Amino acid sequence: MNAPVLSFTTDYGCRDGFVAACHGVARTRAPHMPIIDVTHQVPPGDVRRGATVLAQTVPYLPTGIHVIVIDPGVGTTRHAVAVEAADGAGIVIGPDNGTLIPPVEALGGAVRATTLTNSALHCHPTSHTFHGRDIFTPVAAALACGAAFEELGEPIAVDTLVRLPESLVETDDTGITSEILAIDHFGNIQLAAPGALLAGYDEHWIVAGMRAVRADMFAAAKPGELVVLEDSAQHIAIAVNGGSAATALQVETGDTLRLECQ
Repeated sequence: MNAPVLSFTTDYGCRDGFVAACHGVARTRAPHMPIIDVTHQVPPGDVRRGATVLAQTVPYLPTGIHVIVIDPGVGTTRHAVAVEAADGAGIVIGPDNGTLIPPVEALGGAVRATTLTNSALHCHPTSHTFHGRDIFTPVAAALACGAAFEELGEPIAVDTLVRLPESLVETDDTGITSEILAIDHFGNIQLAAPGALLAGYDEHWIVAGMRAVRADMFAAAKPGELVVLEDSAQHIAIAVNGGSAATALQVETGDTLRLECQ
């Protein structure tokens, strides 16, 4: 890679200096490397949400190195790893806790993985509570400066990497039952169910006791009306035109919703 982009996804928030410290390490060690902040507003410790955000964003980013740090197990025996995607599509770096596989699969699947045990590439002293600054970011900078993947540590079998449990998706003749995968800034509800499932049903729905209309866009519904549609990531989504579906339905990420076709 020539001057690869570094993308950065965390649950660090923006109130403290954590993100700035990581930027500082990256720019000090690899000043030529552009940085794209995907988000730092992942709910604290929400591994699935972080993995989902990066997986749905990474296909639209330049080829590069993608650091994701949602790491409630920082300092424990969980591995710090790098995973290379097929056909040189990118490298994803972070804790081996389930966050890495979804973005790697979005890039075409993993071809190899390694632990990040070469301490010569890390910041020193290395904190037990801030591996984003002391391990993940400096390793990304080392790769940007020409370090070989084999230099990062010891190889690890791809099929041993931690995977998140499959989200619930069930269908029958009268509707769809699905886990809520994500709720965005606008209160739109993204289900784990793929949007293609909508093709097998009619246009009118009952969702948590509320009537909803199927449409292709938010504005196709009346203001305040519930709408079921396929979102930009090809998942079924539930929205309110001009409002928050999450507030209207009183649901959270991880809850299960039943969409009953009328």
